[in-house]
Amino acid sequence: MKIVIPGGTGQVGTILDRALTAAGHEVVVLTRRPVRERQVRWDGRTLGPWAEAIDGSDVVVNLAGRSVSCRYTAANLRAMMDSRVDSARVVGEAIASASRPPRVWLQMSTATIYAHRFDAPNDEATGALGGTEPRVPGYWAYSVDIARNWEQAQEEADTPHTRKVALRATMVMSPDRGGVFDVLSWLARLGLGGPVAGGAQYVSWIHDHDFVRAVEFLVDRDDFSGPVNLAAPAPLPQRAFMRALRTAWGVPVGLPATRWMAELGAFALRSDTELLLKSRRVVPGRLLEAGFTFDHARWPQAADDLVRRARGGRRSR
Repeated sequence: MKIVIPGGTGQVGTILDRALTAAGHEVVVLTRRPVRERQVRWDGRTLGPWAEAIDGSDVVVNLAGRSVSCRYTAANLRAMMDSRVDSARVVGEAIASASRPPRVWLQMSTATIYAHRFDAPNDEATGALGGTEPRVPGYWAYSVDIARNWEQAQEEADTPHTRKVALRATMVMSPDRGGVFDVLSWLARLGLGGPVAGGAQYVSWIHDHDFVRAVEFLVDRDDFSGPVNLAAPAPLPQRAFMRALRTAWGVPVGLPATRWMAELGAFALRSDTELLLKSRRVVPGRLLEAGFTFDHARWPQAADDLVRRARGGRRSR
């Protein structure tokens, strides 16, 4: 197949590009700064010659959007919104104008769309959407608005010949340098990977191999459209999540952090505490109902595999 990945130079795009290319597919990446073969320049906002890559392709997987690993200032929040909505809109325009449109458009979304909750998991059918939760910072609602507008841009695109799926993805865990697993591992190995603000908030995640397998599954299943949760079936509290990660690295102790300590750490890392404190209890209801099986369903075993691969990668480097 010919697969086009707008915004495919980030961590998740690199994972997909690598796996799909290894499987024998022709992968074209749309990026603002092309540096190698099979990369095509685009600006993520306006139609241009890059749209020719989509015309005649089989699959589009749009991952474009400003990284959420930043301080949630007004300017950064606006950039996060605009980069996602604009890219989804213009990808829809390219598909609508194609003489041979792709048969499926997978649009990245986020599990952050769901409510901050501890009592029950969120799936696509019963999950409560966020934005009105009591006793949480008001700006958290803006992240939910981003997700809603992101998905709405895809829904409103006039693409009658292209099936549309919104990927409500959780944190994709891979041993690649600079990704979320790499950052969490760094903290764990320093002895800083303890519970944050008590650690009761749920962490939802997906192993990189299962992420790729789920994308392939959704491409092949012509009966799938609309939002789909990309999450392992067993989210767990942050204190248990980090305990399992420390165990995988052989680190016996992780210092706990209070909320104000988390604020200081997030500031130092140029990130935001929402990524640490929001309880994301998300399960893959539609994937499980369709018979998808996870190779890495439980975090302790997944963490062991990721640590083994990370250690192997460091030795090879």
